[in-house]
Amino acid sequence: MPAWREAAGGIEIAVRVTPRASKDVLAAGTADHFAARLAAPPVEGAANAALVPLVAKTFRVAKRDVTLIAGETARLKRLRIAGDTAMLAGIAASLYGATP
Repeated sequence: MPAWREAAGGIEIAVRVTPRASKDVLAAGTADHFAARLAAPPVEGAANAALVPLVAKTFRVAKRDVTLIAGETARLKRLRIAGDTAMLAGIAASLYGATP
């Protein structure tokens, strides 16, 4: 899967999480995934709980619009972001320095 793809009613993104970072950041990673650095530790869902609001803030949607669909206990995760597909794809592309 590429770093993001359009889906009905939104987009799906792949994210590689690095816990225990100095601050929370979502940025371009490889062609296959975004890179998320989270201050939260990888215990008892703390990193997942920190990832959802970070993704929601970056993509300018409500936290309820971000759903973890795969990778609950893995570093590589897939998330679904509900909303305007074109706008969300544009934000994803801008994180990679591309124009939508």
